[in-house]
Amino acid sequence: MKRILLCLDTDPQPSVFDAVVAVDAGADLLLRHGAVGPDAVEALVHGAIFTRAPADLKYTAIAIGGSDVAAGERVLRAVTAAFFGPMRVSVLLDSNGSNTTAAAAVLAAGRHAQLGPQATAVVVGAGPVGQRCVELLTDAGCPVRLVMRNQQRADQAAAAMGRQGVTPLASIADALDGAQVLIAAGPPGVELVTPDARLASDALRVAIDLNAVPPLGIAGVEMADKAVDRGGCACYGAIGVGGLKMKIHRAAIARLFESNDQVLGAAEVFALARELFS
Repeated sequence: MKRILLCLDTDPQPSVFDAVVAVDAGADLLLRHGAVGPDAVEALVHGAIFTRAPADLKYTAIAIGGSDVAAGERVLRAVTAAFFGPMRVSVLLDSNGSNTTAAAAVLAAGRHAQLGPQATAVVVGAGPVGQRCVELLTDAGCPVRLVMRNQQRADQAAAAMGRQGVTPLASIADALDGAQVLIAAGPPGVELVTPDARLASDALRVAIDLNAVPPLGIAGVEMADKAVDRGGCACYGAIGVGGLKMKIHRAAIARLFESNDQVLGAAEVFALARELFS
């Protein structure tokens, strides 16, 4: 039986990137819909679940994408609300690539620092990927210092996340003091961490820059760096961690077709990444 992936994208044009990954992950047929909002979801989901017997629903799955993470989360809630009894299929939420990218970044960090209460992590930026990194790191027990350009924005972002163990800061130098992990997930084309700030932190074990648009987020880290030792710190650039992100993304799509009852968000994608790629 063919594996069908229903792609629900909140942007007007469904993502070509996500479509290519889905094909490479083993989906036989893609049903792609753009500009999807919660009101349109029930009919689409019912079209997917009423066409196959319950025993065959594992061969149908749903992937939610688009650039707006909040919109994707609303679509996910509408999708799961349309299920009932055995009439359900597995779902992946990866709006803006945030869940798979954050999983790759945190998994890479864990290869060089033992994540837990003893490892302080610094996350620069509170966009979709930064937020997911904070979630995964705090789930692992790490104290997290969230850095924004000014203290008010940092305070607001930390409060909105509602996570225990997050300290909002505006100074990257203060944040890096004694920290073992650094993940830069700020806006593209903005230098967030100077070489002096990074090299001044003797405790830093791993630095990951997720920005691929020059100037890069962490000065002195190259885009293609992959565990490159720079001053005693393992450094990753956006391309260096991107290969792992792609593996995780493909694995998540493939996992959808193993059963019809999975909902893969940030935590579930990270668990899958640890299972397969640690």
